[in-house]
Amino acid sequence: MAGASLLALLDDIATVLDDVAVLTKIAAKKTSGVLGDDLALNAQQVAGVRAERELPVVWAVAKGSMLNKAILVPAALLISAFVPALIVPLLVLGGLFLCFEGVEKLWHAWAHRAQAQAEHEALTQALQQPDVDLVAFERDKIRGAVRTDFILSAEIIVIALGIVAGQPWATQVMVLVGIAVAMTVGVYGLVAAIVKLDDVGLWLTQRHASGLLHRLGWGLLALAPGLMKVLGVVGTAAMFLVGGGILTHNTPALHHLLASQPWWTATAADLAVGVLAGALVLLAVSAVQAWRRPPAKP
Repeated sequence: MAGASLLALLDDIATVLDDVAVLTKIAAKKTSGVLGDDLALNAQQVAGVRAERELPVVWAVAKGSMLNKAILVPAALLISAFVPALIVPLLVLGGLFLCFEGVEKLWHAWAHRAQAQAEHEALTQALQQPDVDLVAFERDKIRGAVRTDFILSAEIIVIALGIVAGQPWATQVMVLVGIAVAMTVGVYGLVAAIVKLDDVGLWLTQRHASGLLHRLGWGLLALAPGLMKVLGVVGTAAMFLVGGGILTHNTPALHHLLASQPWWTATAADLAVGVLAGALVLLAVSAVQAWRRPPAKP
């Protein structure tokens, strides 16, 4: 009897773990858009830090990210337990924010190119001055990165929560904790690798005067700057796809219409809805900001 009970318990545990694995895989897929943007943004946050301080700064931001998720995961579980009706509205708000952030990024890159270039040049010149307070500079970088991570982590947790809503509480806990840990380790492990690519390339070119490793070093040196741009483009596109997908899935008429369409049609629709929704939110936010702005003095 005891043996049968133990086998039944083990079977239940295996079933739960199987459900957790499947749901975690789905959640990771759905949050990939935020992950790409999180990766690109955090790699950019380290820009300007001295080479020998890059990894300590990444580690400091990673610890801040884990603290963010230690706050967000229990909050999400409390919402799921006591106010489950908030899950879909929060999910839709997260999708709208993703779309808005993508459009704002494109608009800022197009409308403020000269300003961004001037700020980059000013930062480069400032860091070359011997009297610059690098400790304060790093502290500001870390704080800014942790604030950005909090927003993106909230989006990841909300999207994952929408997937596990209705599942047993233990499954929800394991999926959310698993996603939180995997995303943090994945993002900041990749950020650490990306920011050190050029250093590895330089080391290879200096250590090997010729041969395959020498050419590999030059290849890494050439790859590092372009990789950041590619990550930014892929992350932005993924934001529209994920955000637009959340909106279409939670709009019954659109969801019913796209359910019978080929995947490329549904993907194009998600992208179009994401761009349109982001543009509308940006217009609304800009209008509110203009309305609240004090009138110019004559």
